[in-house]
Amino acid sequence: MQTLTDALTVAVSNWLTGVLGGKAMTIPYSAATSDMRAREEIKKILTRFGCESIGFMDDNVKHEVLLAFTHRGRQVQLTASAKGWAQMWLNEKPWTHNRRSTRHDWEQAALHQGHVAVNSVLRDWIKGQVTAIETGVLSFEAVFMPFMLTPSGQTVLERIKDTNLLPAPDEPKVVQLPTG
Repeated sequence: MQTLTDALTVAVSNWLTGVLGGKAMTIPYSAATSDMRAREEIKKILTRFGCESIGFMDDNVKHEVLLAFTHRGRQVQLTASAKGWAQMWLNEKPWTHNRRSTRHDWEQAALHQGHVAVNSVLRDWIKGQVTAIETGVLSFEAVFMPFMLTPSGQTVLERIKDTNLLPAPDEPKVVQLPTG
């Protein structure tokens, strides 16, 4: 005999399948396989756009990827968090005792995929932003100003935060990223 919980589970599953066109919900970029291929695509896009220099740096302690480039003398630097992606993945697919791995191994696998995924996220974001600039939808400054370096070496966004130029948000962040 089917319980109410079982019936609801089946109903929700069927609804999601219908909404998603027969596909199961997936976490964005969870199937990404090559961070280097995404980086090469970013280099091609930015080179075609006219950037003089382009580079990546992996921070294996903070689990971040830094993308830096220079366009018409303006230095731009943005950082993407692999920990943020991994936390999203772990929220959707938490470790349980039924997994064939330890909690530590499960979390490390999520972090590893986060390092791969974050490069694909950057590629798609850069592609969209450069397209917006090239088509006149947005200006270079409107897109990249928060990430431009000031004479002190800080990004404009960091400088704004340090000087409290903007009022603090009324609400806390929706998702707090782990620190450390």
